[in-house]
Amino acid sequence: MPAEWAPHAATWIGWPHNANDWPGKIEVIRWVYGEMVRKISQGEDVRIIVRNQTEAKFAASYLNRAHCDMRRVRFVVHPTNRGWTRDSGPIHVTRRKNKKSDQAIVHFHFNGWAKYDNWKLDTRVPETAAKFLKRPLFDARWQNRPFVMEGGGMELNGCGTLITTEECYQHPTIQVRNPGMTKADYAEVFKKYLGITNLLWLSRGPVGDDTHGHIDDICRFTDRKTLVLIKETNRRDINYKPLAENWERVQDFRLEDGSKPEVIPLPMPAPLMFDGVRLPASYANFYINNACVIVPTFNDPNDRIALGILGELFKDRPVVGIHAVDLVWGFGSLHCLTQQEPA
Repeated sequence: MPAEWAPHAATWIGWPHNANDWPGKIEVIRWVYGEMVRKISQGEDVRIIVRNQTEAKFAASYLNRAHCDMRRVRFVVHPTNRGWTRDSGPIHVTRRKNKKSDQAIVHFHFNGWAKYDNWKLDTRVPETAAKFLKRPLFDARWQNRPFVMEGGGMELNGCGTLITTEECYQHPTIQVRNPGMTKADYAEVFKKYLGITNLLWLSRGPVGDDTHGHIDDICRFTDRKTLVLIKETNRRDINYKPLAENWERVQDFRLEDGSKPEVIPLPMPAPLMFDGVRLPASYANFYINNACVIVPTFNDPNDRIALGILGELFKDRPVVGIHAVDLVWGFGSLHCLTQQEPA
């Protein structure tokens, strides 16, 4: 699986239609999507999953008013339960042989984060993508049963190293995706389907994460050897202890070539609450595309600091903020909604 900063042919997203994901805010969310598509379409195609042609016309009305480049927008019809394409969408892999590159899709079997019942439409999105692109589809399995993994649960550098969390994939009782799987089992499956040779485990993520520990709210590669890792400096904050444990663990990390990664701290915004709920606001949920890096912002003084840090790390494309206070009410953000298709 190529790294996210490698050239893209397209970005896949799912048009938002499930109002239960953003109670009271679905109308606002459509305009956030418009801004996302406007930025991404400046450098690559955007494939938008819609339930039917009527929804395609409805979505186009928003995107046109948001001044998106509609020449780069393609609607793909597939009924869905939700629009969290990072987790249910197609995971693309490449194989280089004799100076040629083959591409395929891996079907990791989404099951609603082992929490929700409405996922049976979403789990078939990779099948539709494979047909749409006319590419092979690899059925990821472990011990003759479907292997469950979400795109937001893995962060990789495209050279053989993958990072995930124990909270998400090793907890014995909460949102258990693959009962009985050990760390060694995960390493074996990742090697088989993604070419991973080096699997690293962090501990936990910030409170409020509906996925129970997705790595894309915690730690991200910005190049092959550089990581950003979120850091809470307020000792009274509920996130301080679990995030500090991650900082202890990362000191022992080694990449696939045995070298030690450079680790850069990324600040946390102040606690973001809505309707009495602590939301999983994190600057780590950025998305790298051909045109730019889009970063969630939260009307917080640390917005400027986070954008500055990422701007120094991504020298080859601009880093731009997208207002995500409303978006994170759905317990996810920019990276959770997008999935890259490598060039």
